[in-house]
Amino acid sequence: MNQKHLLRFIKKSYCVDADRVVCNAKGKQLTLKQLFQQLKLHPYDLTVDSLDVHAGRQTFQRFDKFNDKYNPVGASELRDLYLKTENAINGEYFATIIKEVGSDLEDAKYQHTEPRLSIYGRSPEEWAKLASWFNTHRVYSPNMKWMIQVPRIYDVFRSKNFLPHFGKMLEYIFVPVFEATVNPQAHKELSVFLRHITGFDSVDDESKHSGHMFSTKSPKPEDWTSQKNPSYTYYIYYMYANILVLNNLRRQRGMNTFLFRPHCGEAGAVTHLLAAFMTADNISHGLNLKKSPVLQYLYFLARIPIAMSPLSNNSLFLEYAKNPLLDFHQKGLMVSLSTDDPMQFHYTKEPLMEEYAIAAQVFKLSTCDMCEIARNSVLQCGLSHEEKVKFLGENYQEDGPDGNDIRKTNVAQIRVAYRYETWCYELNLIAEGLKNE
Repeated sequence: MNQKHLLRFIKKSYCVDADRVVCNAKGKQLTLKQLFQQLKLHPYDLTVDSLDVHAGRQTFQRFDKFNDKYNPVGASELRDLYLKTENAINGEYFATIIKEVGSDLEDAKYQHTEPRLSIYGRSPEEWAKLASWFNTHRVYSPNMKWMIQVPRIYDVFRSKNFLPHFGKMLEYIFVPVFEATVNPQAHKELSVFLRHITGFDSVDDESKHSGHMFSTKSPKPEDWTSQKNPSYTYYIYYMYANILVLNNLRRQRGMNTFLFRPHCGEAGAVTHLLAAFMTADNISHGLNLKKSPVLQYLYFLARIPIAMSPLSNNSLFLEYAKNPLLDFHQKGLMVSLSTDDPMQFHYTKEPLMEEYAIAAQVFKLSTCDMCEIARNSVLQCGLSHEEKVKFLGENYQEDGPDGNDIRKTNVAQIRVAYRYETWCYELNLIAEGLKNE
């Protein structure tokens, strides 16, 4: 939701639930009214500015300050109460806000969203608790597909002795899903929840350097007992390996499978993009591709989709005018526009519209460009095959003009033909080169 929606909800909840017990602070139960008194606040005095959840100039190149923006009014108590699935009221407020966003999307009809829910790998009960929250509050909308994001914060848990080694973190993330796949009857809530999950994401500040190069000499996860965080590549490889095995098992049992779609190339080393090229179904951001023409070419040839969020990057890592979105699009990479944390980066209740409108103005995109980006967006998202047929036409999986239904996509056939011919030409060039070696 955007910041105005959150503000409205906080005021509404205070109006209705002022005397409801909403948290346990140091063993003491507090009502909503007492919580605000303790914070020396009154909800009716709150404004969008004082809520202070919007990223801006102060968050540029400062991921720590960006993370702090998740705390309304700088109070972690309000984050726990309104934006978490686990708290004294079992995440009821968060579920209600999400359902309101879902309702807005259903009214808008043609917009879908893929919100992320976190699994940290800190304890084996996380999946069960998350599934219980999802099912209890019926957090479902036909316009929402859910993804699981895994923050790369093993070092935090290891330093607090929550985990003996990295292997245990992987166990907590994946073993419950394997168990629910093998024996759905024994894990009913989780197996229902997994039907609504379309993929896994890997998230955190990519600019943090780990100092570890992943290779055959790297310790196995169960031997990684140091307090240092493993490298980005280490995380990506072990997530990919587990998802691959999990998908094979689920496919055999006639269940839905998961995409692997990590945040990648927003900052940090170019090796991140190399690791994702070999393991990921698609990536988010991909800004650092502009530093490596060779990788750009590989992403182009393999048609690896890239979901870009220029407004988010503008507040965190790269000024809008320097964003490589237009360059990638003109070269024929499969880019789409995506929102990223509407609460921080957007102002209206149509954040995706903001992304398209601003990109169209700054990059001077034509209608055909916008429609092509939107078509890419549908192709790479977690919608089911039936839903994609509805939006893109019966033959959307075909290559070239045969796969483009202009009545549905509004992308000119000459554009699709050009993209296909260019791609075929490059592939033929490589094939010829291999023959002549």
